[in-house]
Amino acid sequence: MSTPPKPPQEPEQPSGAPAPPSAYPYPSPQSPGPGSAASYPPPAAPVPGQQNFYATPTLVGQPGQPGQPAAGYPYGGQGPYPLVPPPPSGGGGGAGRAVLWVAVGAVVASAAWAAGVFLIGGKGADADLRGYTAPANLCSSTDYSSFETEYPDNDGSPTHNALKDPALDESYCSINLKKTGSSYADAYLSTQVDLHRKSDPGPEFTAMWKNYGERYPDYDVETVENLGEEAYLVSEDTTTSSSTSGSLYATLAVRDGWTTYTMSYSAYLSSYDDDDDKDPPSLDDVKDWLKTDSKATLDQLKD
Repeated sequence: MSTPPKPPQEPEQPSGAPAPPSAYPYPSPQSPGPGSAASYPPPAAPVPGQQNFYATPTLVGQPGQPGQPAAGYPYGGQGPYPLVPPPPSGGGGGAGRAVLWVAVGAVVASAAWAAGVFLIGGKGADADLRGYTAPANLCSSTDYSSFETEYPDNDGSPTHNALKDPALDESYCSINLKKTGSSYADAYLSTQVDLHRKSDPGPEFTAMWKNYGERYPDYDVETVENLGEEAYLVSEDTTTSSSTSGSLYATLAVRDGWTTYTMSYSAYLSSYDDDDDKDPPSLDDVKDWLKTDSKATLDQLKD
């Protein structure tokens, strides 16, 4: 998604977190070598006919694994599946065994469901791209005819680039705008289209552009009707009738389904000559041109 300029951000804090504690609070028992003593007292002898539930716990989903749980997981070092003791071999009634196996079955089913969601990511919605494309050369599809009366000299080498990825298709174009007889650019125009294939950009787009003035108070924000699903025009004019400095800036941002688009204009008085015919256009004219040419460009980007 095209994003507005951002002030410098603070450097990220180190992300190193303390290593998780071991699953066991004591060292593992070591087999005593010749002439050495064991590091802890030997375990008590089992009672005949009674199963020791916790001596060798069963790892549900991974039968046959040793009872040593993996370190680094919550709840005593358990992995993605909980450790469940086997049913007693005797002494319990049928009702007790039934209750235990119902609980075990619920745990296994829940774990299998969670693993499935984790592995396949759940079922997401299809991308709603509204038929737009992101061409390799967006400049060839950018309509800026409204600006050509003010800037008739064509840019012979506009800049363009593109990105193709399963999650995002993006195309960008930058054009130098020149008045008649200008050796250098008098203004700049750029367009960008993003096809969001894996996620809906709507909430973030609205938050970013509708509230642009909260981050940059010197900019005006207008809602534009009848252009895509939602559109916002942000602008700033720091020029005056008597000044030889200052700038004009305006961006029209459009979202239609999961496709986002921007067209941006900027001009700097310092790049203009003192001649009357080199004065920049009015900001109102620029806004109208952005609306007209954005609509024409979006129509060309449809399949």
